[in-house]
Amino acid sequence: MTDDIILKFADAEILLDETAYHKIKAFEDSSQLVNSLINHLTMSPSEMLVLTGDQVEEYLGNSEIYSPLSKKTSEMAQSKLLPQEFDLQILKDASQKSYTNGEIKDLSSYFKNRYQKLKDLLISKRELADNQSIKEATSINDAVKIVGMINDIRSTKNNHKLIELEDETGSATVLIHNENHEVFEQAERLVKDEVVGVLGSRKGTLIMANELINPGVPRIDEKPMDFATVFLSDIHIGSSTFLADAFDRFIQWINGNYGDEQQQEIANNVKYVVVAGDIVDGIGVYPSQDKELTIKDIHQQYEEAARLFGDMSHVKIIIAPGNHDACRLAEPQPAIPEDYAKGLYELKNAEFVSNPAMVSLDGIKVLIYHGRSFDDMAMTVKGMSHQQSDLIMKELLEKRHLAPIYGERTPLASEIEDHLVIDDVPDVFHTGHVHINSYRRYKGIHLINSGTFQSQTEFQKIYNIVPTTAQVPVINNGSLKMLDFS
Repeated sequence: MTDDIILKFADAEILLDETAYHKIKAFEDSSQLVNSLINHLTMSPSEMLVLTGDQVEEYLGNSEIYSPLSKKTSEMAQSKLLPQEFDLQILKDASQKSYTNGEIKDLSSYFKNRYQKLKDLLISKRELADNQSIKEATSINDAVKIVGMINDIRSTKNNHKLIELEDETGSATVLIHNENHEVFEQAERLVKDEVVGVLGSRKGTLIMANELINPGVPRIDEKPMDFATVFLSDIHIGSSTFLADAFDRFIQWINGNYGDEQQQEIANNVKYVVVAGDIVDGIGVYPSQDKELTIKDIHQQYEEAARLFGDMSHVKIIIAPGNHDACRLAEPQPAIPEDYAKGLYELKNAEFVSNPAMVSLDGIKVLIYHGRSFDDMAMTVKGMSHQQSDLIMKELLEKRHLAPIYGERTPLASEIEDHLVIDDVPDVFHTGHVHINSYRRYKGIHLINSGTFQSQTEFQKIYNIVPTTAQVPVINNGSLKMLDFS
């Protein structure tokens, strides 16, 4: 153990004097004390480089790690490493539901399905209960109540909005006057291919909108949650910018071997880890990517992922794909294929789902979506940006669709059914993709974007994107905690 003590401190860039060395060596569990001291010193802001005997003595005197209470906590941590009882249900998964062959009739079925699903949500609202078809609305002089899919959005020379709406009976042009400030502000967040309700009146060949109605989400009650769930995304294993040391600290933490007493208590409570895509960096995702890879084989990237995630055997891991993973780019993306990720599939505690997917964790409904559509929303909608993905998440919930804009940067498969409609309201909405942490509580729903374990890439430097690295969101007993492993 003599050399191990010195080497471990040297690896952590900490020197220790002779007295400190002998005190640590004489301790009953010197290995545990070494790890504990290194964690304590590297997590504190002190710039001390030499550990003295007095400081070791002071640490042992002040630390609760070796008190009876902390011994109990340590024993609890060891017990949490044993298999737990999980209540995981997959509520929605599109992995085995891809039937499209790219024909025009499939595209027609896709949009009809989207329209009908969202229309059903809209007409369940009191304001639209007695709605008319667009054909009926354009031939009456009374109040107009219609539901339609947006075909086009443009501005007039006087800066009013003109919205082309269509349903199965026809189309209509809706005018939104800029002096109707509340409605006009809402109209600036409209996008093509979403489905909305309009209350208004006829004015010549136009329909003058008095109110716009989204499918929306109701406010939900908070559910009891006596466990912790970790939310990860965009780990990018295999990239030269993957933060291996930070991820190793994260794994040490979840196993109860890193962090202060409060952080370890949270670790003891972790039951689930949810990964929202880009577990590996992939191959050929962008030009010259191979120059930024330390692992240049996709199978080996997943094998390394299996090695790392294999150290978290006491929790249930739910893995969805992202645009860097080895599956089709078009959404919905089926689960990562076993052929590419055999090592991960051999982990008994791993579960694989599509992107998007809805799962229930001990009764808590979690909507998992990687977040590719954030690119389109940030580029299209005034006030939206990658830096505030929680605002985009809020808007997608109100639209009840994860990727409402068809035909832009987000590739969408024209399935017979639109699997990106948000049929059910989640308790947690978890996303990634943008590499920037964000959190908001909206109508009782936790909106979480979980950042990344990848430092700034050359691509991000070009667009001045500063990622949030190694900061992991955890919902513990219903409250969000952000843990920093950088």
